[in-house]
Amino acid sequence: MSNTILSLSHITVRYGQMTALRDASIHVDKGEVVCIIGPNGAGKSTMLAAAAGGAPVVSGNIQFNDKAITGVAPEKIARLGISLVPEGRHVFGSLTVEENLQIAGYIQKDSGQAKQDVERVLTYFPRLRERLKFPAGRLSGGEQQMLAIGRALMTRAKLIMVDEPSLGLAPKIIDQIYQILLDIRRTEGLTLLINEQSSNRILKHADRIYVLRGGVIQLEGRAADLADGEAIREAYFGFQHSDARETQQ
Repeated sequence: MSNTILSLSHITVRYGQMTALRDASIHVDKGEVVCIIGPNGAGKSTMLAAAAGGAPVVSGNIQFNDKAITGVAPEKIARLGISLVPEGRHVFGSLTVEENLQIAGYIQKDSGQAKQDVERVLTYFPRLRERLKFPAGRLSGGEQQMLAIGRALMTRAKLIMVDEPSLGLAPKIIDQIYQILLDIRRTEGLTLLINEQSSNRILKHADRIYVLRGGVIQLEGRAADLADGEAIREAYFGFQHSDARETQQ
């Protein structure tokens, strides 16, 4: 069996007449942290949505643990072990933190296991323990992001995909969230696929990086080999020696 947990091969996604991804290919190996970087409208969210079963793939092939999942319903993909943390968090604001976590555990038939997983999530996110009975809508943006990631952990996913985890958050909170994700990866062998806009941040945390622009993969490489940032800037902006400044937080 291959060490690759997720592969998207020559994927094209269209929304009506608009092509969001064009012949795009990526792969994620077990235990890796892979980041996709690109400007707004590059197709980053569409890439994750395609893997989660929520985007109209018109050609190409998607495999998870060597099983074809192209066209499979999102709920079935979730049961296979993929969980998506969407951009903007999307917590249930009128429900408490505890209720949000319990709903996420519905995929498990063992209620005892679900209770253990709530405790497991709260161990990683002690701030959520302090707010367990609070309505999720009253949480700060960073706390809502923690809750969204906690819900993904409740499914016992093998691969968690996080769409723009730093969106709208202060740098200190972003660093905390990334550190928690890396801690979970180390202790549980979790595999992570993350969309970002800041290359400075992903160069610190990723094993490998893809640069996506205009729905096309422009660059792929190991973070260690791209550390000077020049190749990323050229792929991100589409021309050399740009004096434009990349998005930073």
